[in-house]
Order: sequence, then structure tokens, then C-alpha cells
Amino acid sequence: MASGRVTGTFLFVGPPGVGKRTFSLKLAQALLCQEGTNRSLDPCGECEDCRLTEAGNHPDLITVAKPADKSEIPLSLLIGPPENRMRQGLCHDIGLKPFRGGRRIAVIDDADELNVEGANALLKTLEEPPPRSVIILLSNGTDRQLPTIRSRSQLVRFAPLETGDLARLMAELDIAKLQDAERIALIAEGSLERARQLADPEVLEFRRELFSLPLVEVGQSQALAKLLLAFTEAAGKEASARRDRLRLAIGFMAEYFRAVTRALAGADPGPDPTLQRASAAAVKQPGLDLEQLADMTQRTLEAIEHVDRNGHQTMIVEALADDLARRAAGRLASA
Repeated sequence: MASGRVTGTFLFVGPPGVGKRTFSLKLAQALLCQEGTNRSLDPCGECEDCRLTEAGNHPDLITVAKPADKSEIPLSLLIGPPENRMRQGLCHDIGLKPFRGGRRIAVIDDADELNVEGANALLKTLEEPPPRSVIILLSNGTDRQLPTIRSRSQLVRFAPLETGDLARLMAELDIAKLQDAERIALIAEGSLERARQLADPEVLEFRRELFSLPLVEVGQSQALAKLLLAFTEAAGKEASARRDRLRLAIGFMAEYFRAVTRALAGADPGPDPTLQRASAAAVKQPGLDLEQLADMTQRTLEAIEHVDRNGHQTMIVEALADDLARRAAGRLASA
């Protein structure tokens, strides 16, 4: 800002729940503020532009995110519905003259959920960004973006939050009392989003039950599928809530396999006592090797992708449980 060379496109990359969206909106507020010192990116918080930005109503701030009932960002949000192609949507709106004389700023949340058609439509705008415009894409990983988008963006990496900072933030936001927040922060992997989920006693109990299952042993498929489906169905009838629950549950499984992998390799499995006990028991299984654990971890990550693509949840769970059981049986047979 001090040199007058603000890039047209930013790619904010980091795990969920570490502040990418919060920072992008604060940056937008600083760029749109008419009273603050833009050189220091310090919004005044009092002017009309700051208040409009905080309320989400600033006419020069465009936000796009994946709808809760969709598996990807609809093309219409980028280039308008079929009857108004390129006359509506982000790619059209970002090129309009600023309403309040400053900049036009677009924040694309869930940028990982752009399909190929949407990414290519956005790419045309990124190749020739309109003057006095800033586009911010929020992503969990650079591998989720087209190389052509990455090459046209200034990459800013966001690290997980420090455990102490996360615990204090949880207490300030009344997510949990400080003592509980400190315990949860140890297993939240630096993510406020994950900390919110783990603050639910039902989620913590499910995690404990899941890790009590010897997931690397043969004969666990039925118990595993039953536990996963019961946890998912407890979220209610709303499809998006069930999808979030199932994604969280399978994510716990990937966490388990990673901890066991570290323990088998002689490394620290992590600060969580529950995972420490589970991984210590798992490494005693005969024939367990790092390649097999990598395969099982990869299979859980594939299942998460299937959840994100709105696959049939019961089929995802049963196929995952059966595949993990076959991998365990194959390991013992080869041993």
C-alpha cells in the first residue's frame, strides 16, 4: 500500500478455521475505509464505509461462497444465470465503477469448490483484472487451484493458530471455559473451526469411542460403520448437517492413522492423550507397516472427497469400513 503496488489477486492458503476469511474482510475494510490511513492498513472502524463493510452491505464488496446445499460454487455466481450471462455475477460486478469512489473488492470463500468451468471463467477476469479492483481467493491448499490461477495470484500462507492463542480466543468467544479451552486447543490442530466442533461434548465422546476401536485390526468393519452412521444421523435430517458430521468423523479417522504412522516411525504421535494411547496399542499389531498405514490414510481422505461430492452417505461409510477391513486382512495374510 505504501508503494502503491497492491496486487490485483491474492490467494490466501491455510487450514480451515485459522482466520483467512476474517483477515480478508478486515483487509477489505482497510482498503475501503475513507478515514483511516491506507498506508498502514488500519481501518478507522467508525466511518460509513467501515460500518457497511462490517455489516456485509458495502456496495463495493462482493462475496461469493458455496451454498450450503451445493457441492460446488455455481457458475451463475461468477457469470450470471443463463439468461443473463456476463451481465451478472462476480466477473461482471468486479468490473463496475466503484460506487463510493474507492475500490471494488471480491472475496471468494470456498475457492476450492470452484469447478473447472467456473475456474476457467474466473481466470479470464484474473488475466485482465479491472483497474482498482482486488480479488481474494480463500483456499485450504494450493493443489486445489488451477496452476494458471496460482500463477496469477500473490500467495499468502496462513499457519495454524498457536495453542495458547487458540485457547484464549475460545474463552473470549465463550466457546468454552478457559480450562476446557486449553484442553480442547491441544487437539484442535490450530483451527478455531475445529475447536468449535470439539467443544460439543457429543463430538468429544464420539471421538473417544472411535479411537477406542482398534481400527488397524481385522473384524472392525461392522462396529465402525455402525458408529459412523449413528454419529452422522444424530445431526438431524438436514443433508448439509449430516454431511458436515460425516466429514468430521472420517477426518478423525485420518487423524488416527497419521498418529499411528508417527508412532510406528518412532516419532511423537501428538499431544492428545487419547491418541497417544490408541496409537501405542495399534503399533503392537503384527505386520503393521508404514506403507499400509499410508494406504489406509489415503483411503479415508478419498472418503472425505466422496462426502464433499454429495455421495450416498451410507454407501460411503460401508465401503470405507469394508476397504479398511480388507487392507487389514491383507496385511495379516502377507505377514
